[in-house]
Amino acid sequence: MRVSVVILAAGRGTRMLSSHVPKVLHTIGGKSLLDHVVSAAQSLDPENIFVVYGHQGDVLREQSSHLPVTWVLQEEQLGTGHALIQVMPHVKIHQQLIVLSGDVPLISSFTLRELLRVSSQNHVGVVTANVDDPAGLGRIVRDHQGNFLAIVEHKDATHAQRSITEVNSGIYCFPTACLSHWLSQVNANNAQKELYLTDVLGIALQEGVKVNTVLPQHNHEILGVNDRIQLALVERCYQKQRAELLMLQGVTLRDPARVDIRGELVVGQDSVIDCNVIFEDKVSIGVNCFIGSNCIIKNSVIGDGVIIKANSMIEDSVVEDHCHIGPFARIRPDSYLEQYSHVGNFVEIKKSRLGHSSKVNHLSYIGDASVGHRVNIGAGTITCNYDGVNKHQTTIGDGAFIGSGTELVAPVEVGAGAFIGAGSTITQHAPPHELTLARVKQETIKDWKRREKK
Repeated sequence: MRVSVVILAAGRGTRMLSSHVPKVLHTIGGKSLLDHVVSAAQSLDPENIFVVYGHQGDVLREQSSHLPVTWVLQEEQLGTGHALIQVMPHVKIHQQLIVLSGDVPLISSFTLRELLRVSSQNHVGVVTANVDDPAGLGRIVRDHQGNFLAIVEHKDATHAQRSITEVNSGIYCFPTACLSHWLSQVNANNAQKELYLTDVLGIALQEGVKVNTVLPQHNHEILGVNDRIQLALVERCYQKQRAELLMLQGVTLRDPARVDIRGELVVGQDSVIDCNVIFEDKVSIGVNCFIGSNCIIKNSVIGDGVIIKANSMIEDSVVEDHCHIGPFARIRPDSYLEQYSHVGNFVEIKKSRLGHSSKVNHLSYIGDASVGHRVNIGAGTITCNYDGVNKHQTTIGDGAFIGSGTELVAPVEVGAGAFIGAGSTITQHAPPHELTLARVKQETIKDWKRREKK
């Protein structure tokens, strides 16, 4: 049977105490709560994904414009049943309609497929869970034979019902052919004066439709986010899940609790990741690599056998096989390190290519540069790439040696095999295979004026 999905995301999220960010835009693992729920929905290959929105709707739609969803406005937030009523004119009949919550981000595709399995045109499905602390959650009421009878919200539950530990997840599957009829019978006779979607299940039972339940693979799948404490709890569950998956794939994590994955991460076998490492956006790491403590790697490709020592940062760059980086190195966007190159402590590389087996080992800045193979760049060397208005290119040929404390004033070229004496300021082409020195006495240029942007 065909499937569509509704994601409820219209609530105010008052307990988040956030005046600028809608609740479902708070992030887990670098993605919004809503992004996670949409990803789970997409795993079912549904015909439609509807997102019911309301509070701060303009912000939500603008920042989630990349999502493949149909937006449905709930102008007044009068309960979950009322939210679904807004969707029904857009839903095709003779479908299964799965209802998800935009603030329950860890639901798995496995559990959703199990929910579909126990649902049909003649059955309603509900995801439930047995928890140690059910406070605040709707309770699952059953008869003596264990058959589903009702969901009672915590505020409406009796003392005996509040002792029940099986709770509602807020995740359902309904046959659309019946749902509009059931919703028309829901009333607001409850403590919140709202239209509860949970009441639909009682109406379905009265009409002889069976309600089946399914348990999630893991209870953290149904954790909702209503405040910052719960957001942090769900983040830890998510990170633990990602860390365990890496370890099962042959990656060593020195402390799984101190690695943060904020995007997509692929790591090859026998790689080792030390403590307090952060991965952002899309990162790919090859086999047999070592990532030292306190590193940040963002949107980059790391080859095989790479060593990245502690406190280094790599962003929007490519590092080929067997490179050594750090400690305290910074690889800025649009940099490319070829095989066996070395970037050492307190070195910054920006928008530059470092050739095969080249070395920049100490206290240097290389920006807007093309560095050939087997080049040795001494400590304290900088490419002076910015004239106050424009950036300029530096080119260093294969096998060149740049002495310590050298300033390469771009645009400038150093020929292959050239040797630049320490402490030189190079402003003109340095010929290949020659020693070039540029040490002059100190002088002041009078009537100099700084360039201005036009």
